[in-house]
Amino acid sequence: MEIYWLGNGCFRMRGREATVLTDPTPPASGYKIGRVAADLVTISSTNPDSNYRQAVQGETKFITGPGEYEIAGVLITGTRTNHARDESDARNVAFVFDIDDLRVCHLGSINHVPSADDVEILGAADVLFVPIGGNGTLDTARAAETISVLEPKIVVPMRYKTEAATANLDSVDKFLKEMGAEGKQPESRLSLTKSNVPSDTSVVLLEYRG
Repeated sequence: MEIYWLGNGCFRMRGREATVLTDPTPPASGYKIGRVAADLVTISSTNPDSNYRQAVQGETKFITGPGEYEIAGVLITGTRTNHARDESDARNVAFVFDIDDLRVCHLGSINHVPSADDVEILGAADVLFVPIGGNGTLDTARAAETISVLEPKIVVPMRYKTEAATANLDSVDKFLKEMGAEGKQPESRLSLTKSNVPSDTSVVLLEYRG
């Protein structure tokens, strides 16, 4: 599987049988993701930064809510991360993908450390996409705590300040220091098979494409 970061919470995962797109982000976010072909698209919230459907081309299935799905050979589990009674202003769905014998978790715009019940669903992923930039999502400290409870093998930070981003977000440097990964250089993509997943938690920084 190959993983590309298109900016914000938008990733393209290209597996053997299917291509998955998460949280397509609009030009107003600062990222120009262009037109992207995908077999399935997950949208974690109704926030415009995560819901730019115009970027998607082809015969595509959109998944926007909790539940269990199987599309194009990919198993997807969606779960709400906000369990308060009033979720109107804080709706977020985290998604877990089982693709190419790998388990990938995308936390969407989560703004708190997952509960014990959430950990049962979201934990022990091979890859975890986690927001770190604050401004309504996890900041560095809560992101680090979330990583410690979910225990992924590979951590890919998202939703942080870049040269392109227009939102008021924290930079990635503080997060890298917190994780003991100072000086980490961004990679153009993450190529992954079950056999090259590290045994200990590792941070991978991706360049945004756009």
